[in-house]
Amino acid sequence: MSAEFPSVRPRRLRSTPAMRRLVAETRLHPAELVLPAFVREGLTEPKPITAMPGVVQHTRDTLRRAAVEAAEAGVGGIMLFGVPEVQDAIGSEGTSPEGILQLAIRDVVSEVGDALVVMSDLCLDEYTDHGHCGVLAADGSVDNDATLERYAEMAVVQADAGVHLVGPSGMMDGQVAVIRRALDDAGHQDVGVLAYTAKYASAFFGPFREAVGSSLKGDRKTYQQDPANAREALRELEQDLAEGADMVMVKPAMAYLDILRRIADVSPVPVSAYQVSGEYSMVEAAAANGWIDRERTILETLTSIRRAGAEQILTYWATEAAGLLR
Repeated sequence: MSAEFPSVRPRRLRSTPAMRRLVAETRLHPAELVLPAFVREGLTEPKPITAMPGVVQHTRDTLRRAAVEAAEAGVGGIMLFGVPEVQDAIGSEGTSPEGILQLAIRDVVSEVGDALVVMSDLCLDEYTDHGHCGVLAADGSVDNDATLERYAEMAVVQADAGVHLVGPSGMMDGQVAVIRRALDDAGHQDVGVLAYTAKYASAFFGPFREAVGSSLKGDRKTYQQDPANAREALRELEQDLAEGADMVMVKPAMAYLDILRRIADVSPVPVSAYQVSGEYSMVEAAAANGWIDRERTILETLTSIRRAGAEQILTYWATEAAGLLR
């Protein structure tokens, strides 16, 4: 062969679907997917979330059905968010044994048992009338340590309801340690903590505010991480691990794949990533306009998150993607 032609031809390994499948470096599996789901108190039928086409606020009954559908599709877990009818300054419904999230946990656990890992959002923003993730001080700032006391109470009532993993998402300093101690003191040593280790003050959370009925005014920049910063994510990781986190998370996912990779490279515990509402809604909007191939894009985005190091991916497409993968 003439020297002007290449002898190294990477295209040989792209030549057929079977060849591409054989040499694929990254594989998605339904068991790696987690379905975030919203349940709203007082609903008699599901309420569509206009900013998230295809996603709804569930009734307790439709949530049960969604959990069964996810389990039958092979999805690994479900993350539950409660939307109460009444909000107040300290988020009282978040710690009521009869609060909507605690009822939903019982419903889902009784419906699917151990077929899904049942996770719960441990945060006050859904329950407070000011929309912040914690208790406010007199000057209007979020009081870190007063909030930790509320988180400890939330952890115990969620564990009493039967949850497998609690997901503290408020980004309060010391939250994992306080929650771990509260769970252990209450006899819930087997309930795990999925720490929201690197949660950024992101514009991509926008549609989520509708999903949980948030009344937030202002922003959360004093407690969520600055999108400009990477090193502090590793500092948060070190702290969460020292405090007893069983798993850690990066949120959002797609705009923070570099952070995800850095954490995955050094974490001794499983690393999750949350493909958030804005990331979901952008794809759905582009697909609705015919600009992209929806199903290919769903799988490509999930593959990119998995490739960057996530071992579990929270995604609103979890059940659908599991079907596509099968």
